[in-house]
Amino acid sequence: MVRKLKPEEQHWCIDPETGEPIINKGVANVCIDKTTISFIDGYHSKLYYRGYSIEDLAKYSTFEEVAYLLLYGHLPTKKELDDFSGWLKENREIPDEVVDLLFNIPPDIEPMEMLRTAVSYLGNLDPGRHDLSRDGIFRKAIRLIAKMPTIVAYFYRIKTNQDIVEPDPRLTHAENFLYMFHGKMPSKLHAEAMDLSLKLYAEHGMNASTFTTVVIASTLSDYYSAIVGGIGALRGPLHGYANVLAMKQFEEIGSVDKVEKWFKENIETRKKRLMGFGHRVYKSYDPRARIYGEVAKKLADEVGGDVKRIWDIAFKLEEVALKSKLAEKKIFPNTDFYSGLVYMALGIPVDFYCTLFALSRVVGWTAHILEYIENNRIIRPRIFYVGEVDKEYIPIEKRG
Repeated sequence: MVRKLKPEEQHWCIDPETGEPIINKGVANVCIDKTTISFIDGYHSKLYYRGYSIEDLAKYSTFEEVAYLLLYGHLPTKKELDDFSGWLKENREIPDEVVDLLFNIPPDIEPMEMLRTAVSYLGNLDPGRHDLSRDGIFRKAIRLIAKMPTIVAYFYRIKTNQDIVEPDPRLTHAENFLYMFHGKMPSKLHAEAMDLSLKLYAEHGMNASTFTTVVIASTLSDYYSAIVGGIGALRGPLHGYANVLAMKQFEEIGSVDKVEKWFKENIETRKKRLMGFGHRVYKSYDPRARIYGEVAKKLADEVGGDVKRIWDIAFKLEEVALKSKLAEKKIFPNTDFYSGLVYMALGIPVDFYCTLFALSRVVGWTAHILEYIENNRIIRPRIFYVGEVDKEYIPIEKRG
């Protein structure tokens, strides 16, 4: 006889007090483990990496130092930082097979799709790809952190019919990326802005892409599969493409004098989502947005032109939004509101924005993989069944 399951037959999902199923859509506020990597205080606009405030790290550190901190758990000594930076510089070049692959990928392929494919192929060429030891993951992580900027820069040069520019071991991680991308040395301000972006996007708790990498790693799959999964999750418009949508929003507005009219028509009347505002964790102003906003202003003043026009629109839009009901609902700017402006000022095409996110977040992904598998348990959530059971099977010739 066809029947519905009784709630108690799925007791693992039932609240003993109400008798109702506990459904955490989006795995909201479910803690899967303990961590010492980062902490987001969403009510007080605070973000910490290993206990250090993002403001201090943004002001005083470099990307190399932040990457070391996240991976190894402590700020490096001078020798440790020199060694780590040296390892990154030594591993920047990519195999000829990967270069050939980049030439063979159609130029109209989205850069994040290219990155997903190239990282997967890079894993095929790594002789230690199946080494899941802690030291083995560290070695692969250093190679991948070093090579991903080269992959992105080479693809951009190939896509735009320019000669590829090989990495320069004399340059920092941020300087070298911009050098390979544009074929010329970046200014001090541009190098600092790129370094800042790498630091701000390096880690942000158990977000969708980090969760994806940890789920894959928990099965004891290989490191590259986990990172490719993270890239795939990051590619989604609800995750890594938010700054792209914010930039399209600014372009749609067009000029600063149209901001208030656009906001009233689209946000207040049509109830459209304001891109670059709101966050699942922050119920206050994202601290990274403040930092990005400051450097975006410096770059806009230096570059001028369209960058300054977009900055004026963004600044006015924030001003209008913070006086609206959005602020009452605790919807404030997040990091993606101004980060696209920084990338625009650095001369990065909009379709490459998400790859810059990945170049940085690979550090956080790796830190969480290392932490989780140290006391590993395969991640296996449950889902509450609301369909029927015990249906009669009808042979195909009798089905109407």
